[in-house]
Amino acid sequence: AIGVGLLLRQNGMVSFGHALFFGASGYMVGMLLQAKVMPAELAIGVTLLGLLLVSFAMGLVIVRVPGVAFGMLTLAVGQMFFLTASRSRGFTGGADGMNIEWPNTLFGVSMSVLTKPATMFMVSWTTLVVVILLLALLLSTRFGGITEAVRDNEERARFVGIRTLLPRAAVYALSSLVTGIAGLLSALNTGFVSPENLHWSLSGVALMMVVVGGYKALWGPAIGAVVYFMAKDILGDYANHWMAIFGVALITVIVFSPTGIAGILEKLFMGRKLAHATHTARH
Repeated sequence: AIGVGLLLRQNGMVSFGHALFFGASGYMVGMLLQAKVMPAELAIGVTLLGLLLVSFAMGLVIVRVPGVAFGMLTLAVGQMFFLTASRSRGFTGGADGMNIEWPNTLFGVSMSVLTKPATMFMVSWTTLVVVILLLALLLSTRFGGITEAVRDNEERARFVGIRTLLPRAAVYALSSLVTGIAGLLSALNTGFVSPENLHWSLSGVALMMVVVGGYKALWGPAIGAVVYFMAKDILGDYANHWMAIFGVALITVIVFSPTGIAGILEKLFMGRKLAHATHTARH
Protein backbone atom coordinates (compact mmCIF):
# COMPACT_ATOMS: atom_id res chain seq x y z
CA ALA A 1 0.00 0.00 0.00
CA ILE A 2 2.88 2.38 0.78
CA GLY A 3 4.42 1.59 -2.62
CA VAL A 4 1.17 2.22 -4.52
CA GLY A 5 0.52 5.37 -2.47
CA LEU A 6 4.02 6.71 -3.15
CA LEU A 7 3.51 6.40 -6.92
CA LEU A 8 0.17 8.20 -6.69
CA ARG A 9 1.53 10.89 -4.34
CA GLN A 10 4.70 11.76 -6.28
CA ASN A 11 3.77 10.87 -9.87
CA GLY A 12 -0.01 11.26 -9.78
CA MET A 13 -0.31 7.82 -11.39
CA VAL A 14 -2.61 4.93 -10.46
CA SER A 15 -1.11 1.45 -10.89
CA PHE A 16 -3.20 -1.71 -11.21
CA GLY A 17 -0.13 -3.92 -11.60
CA HIS A 18 2.03 -3.41 -8.51
CA ALA A 19 1.29 -6.98 -7.40
CA LEU A 20 3.89 -7.84 -10.06
CA PHE A 21 6.68 -6.58 -7.78
CA PHE A 22 5.09 -8.07 -4.66
CA GLY A 23 5.08 -11.54 -6.20
CA ALA A 24 8.28 -11.19 -8.25
CA SER A 25 10.41 -10.54 -5.16
CA GLY A 26 9.19 -13.82 -3.62
CA TYR A 27 9.84 -15.77 -6.81
CA MET A 28 13.30 -14.23 -7.32
CA VAL A 29 14.53 -15.01 -3.81
CA GLY A 30 12.94 -18.49 -4.01
CA MET A 31 14.79 -19.31 -7.24
CA LEU A 32 18.10 -18.00 -5.89
CA LEU A 33 17.74 -20.11 -2.74
CA GLN A 34 16.80 -23.19 -4.78
CA ALA A 35 19.90 -22.73 -6.96
CA LYS A 36 22.06 -22.47 -3.78
CA VAL A 37 24.47 -20.06 -5.46
CA MET A 38 24.65 -17.56 -2.59
CA PRO A 39 23.69 -17.09 1.07
CA ALA A 40 20.10 -16.10 1.85
CA GLU A 41 21.14 -12.63 3.08
CA LEU A 42 22.90 -11.92 -0.22
CA ALA A 43 19.95 -13.37 -2.16
CA ILE A 44 17.65 -10.83 -0.47
CA GLY A 45 20.01 -7.98 -1.43
CA VAL A 46 20.37 -9.21 -5.01
CA THR A 47 16.58 -9.59 -5.31
CA LEU A 48 15.91 -6.02 -4.17
CA LEU A 49 18.70 -4.56 -6.34
CA GLY A 50 17.52 -6.54 -9.37
CA LEU A 51 13.93 -5.44 -8.77
CA LEU A 52 15.03 -1.80 -8.51
CA LEU A 53 17.02 -1.91 -11.77
CA VAL A 54 14.36 -3.79 -13.74
CA SER A 55 11.54 -1.52 -12.53
CA PHE A 56 13.61 1.59 -13.37
CA ALA A 57 14.14 0.26 -16.91
CA MET A 58 10.40 -0.47 -17.13
CA GLY A 59 9.64 2.97 -15.76
CA LEU A 60 11.63 4.69 -18.52
CA VAL A 61 9.07 3.26 -20.96
CA ILE A 62 5.87 2.93 -18.96
CA VAL A 63 5.70 6.40 -17.33
CA ARG A 64 5.55 8.03 -20.77
CA VAL A 65 1.94 6.80 -21.05
CA PRO A 66 -0.49 9.26 -19.43
CA GLY A 67 -3.65 8.88 -17.34
CA VAL A 68 -5.95 5.87 -17.61
CA ALA A 69 -3.75 4.30 -20.29
CA PHE A 70 -0.93 4.02 -17.71
CA GLY A 71 -3.19 2.08 -15.34
CA MET A 72 -4.31 -0.26 -18.13
CA LEU A 73 -0.71 -0.81 -19.23
CA THR A 74 0.42 -1.74 -15.71
CA LEU A 75 -2.56 -4.11 -15.49
CA ALA A 76 -1.61 -5.76 -18.80
CA VAL A 77 2.06 -6.17 -17.85
CA GLY A 78 1.14 -7.56 -14.42
CA GLN A 79 -1.31 -10.09 -15.88
CA MET A 80 1.25 -11.16 -18.46
CA PHE A 81 3.65 -12.13 -15.67
CA PHE A 82 0.79 -13.76 -13.73
CA LEU A 83 0.02 -16.04 -16.70
CA THR A 84 3.73 -16.74 -17.25
CA ALA A 85 4.18 -17.79 -13.61
CA SER A 86 1.00 -19.92 -13.76
CA ARG A 87 2.25 -21.88 -16.78
CA SER A 88 6.00 -22.11 -16.10
CA ARG A 89 5.81 -25.25 -13.94
CA GLY A 90 9.53 -25.99 -14.33
CA PHE A 91 10.65 -22.62 -12.92
CA THR A 92 7.86 -21.38 -10.67
CA GLY A 93 5.89 -24.52 -9.82
CA GLY A 94 3.03 -23.28 -11.99
CA ALA A 95 -0.38 -22.83 -10.39
CA ASP A 96 0.75 -24.93 -7.39
CA GLY A 97 3.24 -22.24 -6.37
CA MET A 98 6.75 -22.53 -4.97
CA ASN A 99 8.02 -23.41 -1.50
CA ILE A 100 10.88 -21.13 -0.44
CA GLU A 101 13.80 -23.01 1.10
CA TRP A 102 14.89 -20.57 3.80
CA PRO A 103 18.03 -21.57 5.76
CA ASN A 104 18.00 -22.42 9.47
CA THR A 105 19.27 -18.94 10.37
CA LEU A 106 18.80 -15.54 8.70
CA PHE A 107 20.91 -12.51 9.70
CA GLY A 108 22.09 -14.53 12.71
CA VAL A 109 18.54 -15.23 13.96
CA SER A 110 17.05 -18.72 14.05
CA MET A 111 14.17 -19.17 11.58
CA SER A 112 12.13 -20.91 14.29
CA VAL A 113 12.30 -17.65 16.29
CA LEU A 114 11.98 -15.33 13.28
CA THR A 115 8.82 -16.95 11.93
CA LYS A 116 6.91 -16.76 15.22
CA PRO A 117 3.87 -14.44 14.80
CA ALA A 118 5.05 -12.03 17.52
CA THR A 119 8.55 -11.76 15.98
CA MET A 120 7.21 -11.35 12.43
CA PHE A 121 4.85 -8.66 13.70
CA MET A 122 7.76 -6.69 15.17
CA VAL A 123 9.96 -7.21 12.11
CA SER A 124 7.18 -6.08 9.76
CA TRP A 125 6.23 -2.99 11.78
CA THR A 126 9.87 -2.00 12.27
CA THR A 127 10.46 -2.34 8.51
CA LEU A 128 7.33 -0.27 7.82
CA VAL A 129 8.42 2.55 10.15
CA VAL A 130 12.00 2.56 8.77
CA VAL A 131 10.74 2.64 5.15
CA ILE A 132 8.35 5.54 5.88
CA LEU A 133 11.11 7.52 7.67
CA LEU A 134 13.60 6.95 4.83
CA LEU A 135 11.00 7.98 2.24
CA ALA A 136 10.18 11.11 4.28
CA LEU A 137 13.88 12.02 4.38
CA LEU A 138 14.30 11.43 0.65
CA LEU A 139 11.20 13.44 -0.28
CA SER A 140 12.33 16.35 1.90
CA THR A 141 15.36 16.75 -0.40
CA ARG A 142 15.52 18.40 -3.84
CA PHE A 143 14.37 15.09 -5.37
CA GLY A 144 10.99 15.42 -3.63
CA GLY A 145 10.54 18.98 -4.87
CA ILE A 146 11.42 18.02 -8.44
CA THR A 147 9.02 15.08 -8.54
CA GLU A 148 6.20 17.22 -7.14
CA ALA A 149 6.88 19.92 -9.73
CA VAL A 150 6.80 17.31 -12.52
CA ARG A 151 3.59 15.84 -11.12
CA ASP A 152 1.83 19.21 -10.90
CA ASN A 153 2.85 20.56 -14.30
CA GLU A 154 5.25 18.54 -16.43
CA GLU A 155 5.33 21.10 -19.25
CA ARG A 156 6.37 23.98 -16.97
CA ALA A 157 8.94 21.72 -15.31
CA ARG A 158 10.49 21.16 -18.74
CA PHE A 159 10.50 24.93 -19.39
CA VAL A 160 12.66 25.54 -16.30
CA GLY A 161 15.14 22.88 -17.42
CA ILE A 162 14.02 19.78 -15.52
CA ARG A 163 14.40 16.48 -17.36
CA THR A 164 11.07 14.96 -16.38
CA LEU A 165 11.46 11.34 -17.53
CA LEU A 166 14.20 10.30 -15.09
CA PRO A 167 12.48 11.57 -11.90
CA ARG A 168 9.22 9.90 -12.90
CA ALA A 169 11.00 6.61 -13.66
CA ALA A 170 12.90 6.91 -10.35
CA VAL A 171 9.64 7.28 -8.39
CA TYR A 172 8.20 4.26 -10.22
CA ALA A 173 11.31 2.22 -9.33
CA LEU A 174 11.22 3.41 -5.72
CA SER A 175 7.55 2.47 -5.33
CA SER A 176 8.33 -0.93 -6.87
CA LEU A 177 11.20 -1.44 -4.42
CA VAL A 178 8.93 -0.70 -1.44
CA THR A 179 6.37 -3.19 -2.81
CA GLY A 180 9.17 -5.74 -3.30
CA ILE A 181 10.21 -5.38 0.35
CA ALA A 182 6.62 -6.20 1.32
CA GLY A 183 6.74 -9.25 -0.97
CA LEU A 184 9.91 -10.50 0.74
CA LEU A 185 8.31 -10.10 4.17
CA SER A 186 5.31 -12.10 2.94
CA ALA A 187 7.61 -14.81 1.55
CA LEU A 188 9.48 -14.92 4.86
CA ASN A 189 6.22 -15.19 6.80
CA THR A 190 4.61 -17.94 4.71
CA GLY A 191 7.65 -19.67 3.15
CA PHE A 192 5.59 -19.85 -0.03
CA VAL A 193 4.81 -17.83 -3.15
CA SER A 194 2.18 -18.50 -5.82
CA PRO A 195 0.79 -16.81 -8.97
CA GLU A 196 -1.94 -15.31 -6.76
CA ASN A 197 0.76 -12.99 -5.40
CA LEU A 198 0.99 -11.53 -8.92
CA HIS A 199 -2.75 -11.19 -9.61
CA TRP A 200 -4.31 -7.79 -10.34
CA SER A 201 -6.84 -8.26 -7.51
CA LEU A 202 -3.99 -7.86 -5.01
CA SER A 203 -3.11 -4.54 -6.66
CA GLY A 204 -6.79 -3.55 -6.37
CA VAL A 205 -6.84 -4.31 -2.64
CA ALA A 206 -3.68 -2.20 -2.13
CA LEU A 207 -5.31 0.64 -4.06
CA MET A 208 -8.39 0.43 -1.80
CA MET A 209 -6.10 0.73 1.22
CA VAL A 210 -4.54 3.84 -0.32
CA VAL A 211 -7.93 5.46 -0.98
CA VAL A 212 -9.25 4.73 2.52
CA GLY A 213 -6.06 5.79 4.29
CA GLY A 214 -5.22 8.74 2.03
CA TYR A 215 -2.19 9.11 -0.21
CA LYS A 216 -1.18 12.72 0.51
CA ALA A 217 0.40 11.63 3.79
CA LEU A 218 3.15 9.00 3.45
CA TRP A 219 1.72 7.04 6.37
CA GLY A 220 -1.87 7.23 5.08
CA PRO A 221 -1.83 3.96 3.09
CA ALA A 222 -0.56 2.11 6.17
CA ILE A 223 -3.57 3.40 8.14
CA GLY A 224 -5.79 2.25 5.28
CA ALA A 225 -4.22 -1.23 5.43
CA VAL A 226 -4.89 -1.47 9.18
CA VAL A 227 -8.53 -0.44 8.66
CA TYR A 228 -8.93 -2.93 5.78
CA PHE A 229 -7.64 -5.91 7.75
CA MET A 230 -9.55 -4.94 10.88
CA ALA A 231 -12.73 -4.77 8.79
CA LYS A 232 -11.89 -8.13 7.22
CA ASP A 233 -11.22 -9.83 10.57
CA ILE A 234 -14.07 -8.25 12.54
CA LEU A 235 -16.83 -8.03 9.91
CA GLY A 236 -15.79 -11.33 8.32
CA ASP A 237 -16.78 -13.16 11.51
CA TYR A 238 -20.34 -11.81 11.32
CA ALA A 239 -21.01 -11.25 7.62
CA ASN A 240 -20.14 -13.30 4.55
CA HIS A 241 -20.43 -10.18 2.40
CA TRP A 242 -18.08 -8.04 4.49
CA MET A 243 -16.53 -6.66 1.30
CA ALA A 244 -19.85 -4.97 0.46
CA ILE A 245 -19.83 -3.26 3.88
CA PHE A 246 -16.24 -2.16 3.33
CA GLY A 247 -17.26 -0.92 -0.12
CA VAL A 248 -19.88 1.36 1.45
CA ALA A 249 -17.21 2.70 3.83
CA LEU A 250 -14.91 3.24 0.84
CA ILE A 251 -17.56 5.26 -1.03
CA THR A 252 -18.27 7.31 2.13
CA VAL A 253 -14.57 8.19 2.48
CA ILE A 254 -14.29 9.15 -1.22
CA VAL A 255 -17.37 11.41 -1.04
CA PHE A 256 -16.83 13.11 2.32
CA SER A 257 -13.04 13.00 2.71
CA PRO A 258 -11.12 12.62 -0.56
CA THR A 259 -7.86 12.87 1.42
CA GLY A 260 -8.81 9.72 3.38
CA ILE A 261 -8.49 8.96 7.08
CA ALA A 262 -5.04 10.60 7.16
CA GLY A 263 -6.62 13.84 5.91
CA ILE A 264 -9.27 13.70 8.65
CA LEU A 265 -6.64 13.09 11.35
CA GLU A 266 -4.43 15.91 10.04
CA LYS A 267 -7.40 18.34 10.06
CA LEU A 268 -8.27 17.33 13.63
CA PHE A 269 -4.65 17.74 14.72
CA MET A 270 -4.27 21.11 12.99
CA GLY A 271 -7.62 22.26 14.43
CA ARG A 272 -6.53 21.37 17.98
CA LYS A 273 -3.14 22.98 17.41
CA LEU A 274 -4.79 26.19 16.17
CA ALA A 275 -7.25 26.18 19.08
CA HIS A 276 -4.39 25.73 21.54
CA ALA A 277 -2.38 28.56 19.92
CA THR A 278 -5.46 30.85 20.04
CA HIS A 279 -6.06 29.98 23.68
CA THR A 280 -2.39 30.66 24.52
CA ALA A 281 -2.46 33.98 22.66
CA ARG A 282 -5.54 35.11 24.63
CA HIS A 283 -3.83 34.39 27.90
